Amino acid sequence: MQSFTPSGSTIRPVQHRDLAAIQQLQLAESVETLAPDCSPYTRQVKHWFALVRLASWFPNPFQHLFRVYVAESGSQILGFIRVSPLNSSQSTWQIDQLAVGDASYQNIGTQLIRHSLEYCTDARTWMLDVDVNYKDAIALYRQNGFQPLAHITDWEIGMEALVELAERQVDLPNLLPVNNADARLLYQLDTAAMPPQIRQIYDLGINDFRSSLTNQLLDHGQRMVSHTQEVTGYVYEPQRKAAIGYFAVVMNLPPNAKTHKVLSPDAQLTTKPTLAHRCQLTVHPAYTWLYPELMSQIAKIVTNQSDLVNHSLLITSTDYQPEREAYLEQIQATSRRHALLMARSVWHKVRESKPVLDALQLSRMLSGLQPVQKPVPGRIDAMPPTHPNHPEELP
Repeated sequence: MQSFTPSGSTIRPVQHRDLAAIQQLQLAESVETLAPDCSPYTRQVKHWFALVRLASWFPNPFQHLFRVYVAESGSQILGFIRVSPLNSSQSTWQIDQLAVGDASYQNIGTQLIRHSLEYCTDARTWMLDVDVNYKDAIALYRQNGFQPLAHITDWEIGMEALVELAERQVDLPNLLPVNNADARLLYQLDTAAMPPQIRQIYDLGINDFRSSLTNQLLDHGQRMVSHTQEVTGYVYEPQRKAAIGYFAVVMNLPPNAKTHKVLSPDAQLTTKPTLAHRCQLTVHPAYTWLYPELMSQIAKIVTNQSDLVNHSLLITSTDYQPEREAYLEQIQATSRRHALLMARSVWHKVRESKPVLDALQLSRMLSGLQPVQKPVPGRIDAMPPTHPNHPEELP
């Protein structure tokens, strides 16, 4: 792929001195955020930047933890892009965030995108999701080869709906915890739950549903730092010997009750903080009756938190899951965001090189070689011809 570099700006990997400018881009009103992830990601890496940079030099689970490129003109940071692999084979990558602080962000955004497409040589496919209201962002991505795949809707289930769901009796006799031994079952469920075109883009394998001991320890440490907790489970069908439903709930732990004490011991808390939990749900298309059962089970898990906080649950649906969207509308979930899932393929050009022996032209060199002496005749293997008038006699 031919590199694209507008005049007056350069693209380079992020450095520690760029983190402050990136945070300003995230907070500035003039920022055109072309991807939905606007969390202050740099704050989590700021104190560990040296270790993150060291980890990016050799293969390890954190090699692509902070793959960020910045567009710089002089000493000014014009924009940045953050990318990461989507699967364990690193055949599919995603654009996590793209922000540009200049008014003419089309050129800078194109420069950042094409730089990522060129230098992430392992990627065969790129994915992203962008809010449908960002028309300029969608035009930018389409200009750089991204095509729409599906529509995504983020739903929020409020506290009252969660309490009502938790009171429902759940009938899930084969609800089991998830471990690495179930990776094949979860892979088959995920494969059956996605259309072929979407499945080909994600390119997930069985290893994407396994977690090594090192990754488990690292995830546990990360959850301790971020004060989150994850609960997973899946529904097993014994007759078909297959998984038919899966959920993973990432819960934000409630704050310490001491932080909510007031001066008067008889006073009551007038305001309660709201904790937004996120749920990932996968249901086999032939078992859509599982939606009420699994959502009630998830609501029981979420509402078991402290009463000092309000709870809400965030869940995602796509346009190829009409049963899920119908059920979420039935329980009066609120749609918070509509996004467009986009993807494009990348074909990296392979340089054609001739073999070294062909470059030496050995055929011409060997044709000019002549023996120094006359060769000595060897044993005669062929039979001498017989005369036609005297045929060969049999012994």
